[in-house]
Amino acid sequence: MQNDEQIYFKNRDVAAFRLLDVLPIDSMKLEDWTVFATSYGGVPIAKIIANRLESNFDLLLSSKIMAPNNEDCEIAIVTESEEVVIHEELAKSFEISLDFIFAKSKQVYDNELMKTVKLYRQDARIEELTNKNVLLVDEGLNTGLTMMACIKTAINLGAKSVSVATPILPSATVPTIETIADDLYYVKKLDHFVFIDFYYDKLENIDFEDVKNIK
Repeated sequence: MQNDEQIYFKNRDVAAFRLLDVLPIDSMKLEDWTVFATSYGGVPIAKIIANRLESNFDLLLSSKIMAPNNEDCEIAIVTESEEVVIHEELAKSFEISLDFIFAKSKQVYDNELMKTVKLYRQDARIEELTNKNVLLVDEGLNTGLTMMACIKTAINLGAKSVSVATPILPSATVPTIETIADDLYYVKKLDHFVFIDFYYDKLENIDFEDVKNIK
């Protein structure tokens, strides 16, 4: 049974406003930003932050690559710009070859991800981010693999700076994100992290149709 003391956010709206408290909004407003959600669940939070920043809002789409014979274990992420980030420790521990991961990533990209991209962007591709400040937002991080893939995607699309904002994440993920992002903003980091849903009182499922309506 979950202890109420372990619930840090009532819902995504509350998480968004608590995240706004740690963001340097006034100084950020001195520059132009594009705010990206990095998951469907991150869209409501990212939208609230984008509105406060008076910035552009978008969703950076990606898909998980799962380990063979284990649908609960993600070993890689492929983004809509074909950036692939691999969980190297898991791949080694399961003796999964890089050839398999890249082949599977290509398959998922062609057969699944691009269908979603075409529906979301009406056949267009994600815009170049040359000389733009990018803020990547999610409802929380588990392994941080998706966020790392999104950071690398923004960098490869030419972003001038890439920052990350999330309400909650594992302490172990902080150094990894800080290594490749310009700034990391969060409300809470935990040494013994369970999973994102555990720390929200109410975290309703958000699907693609919901995202299109929020957009």
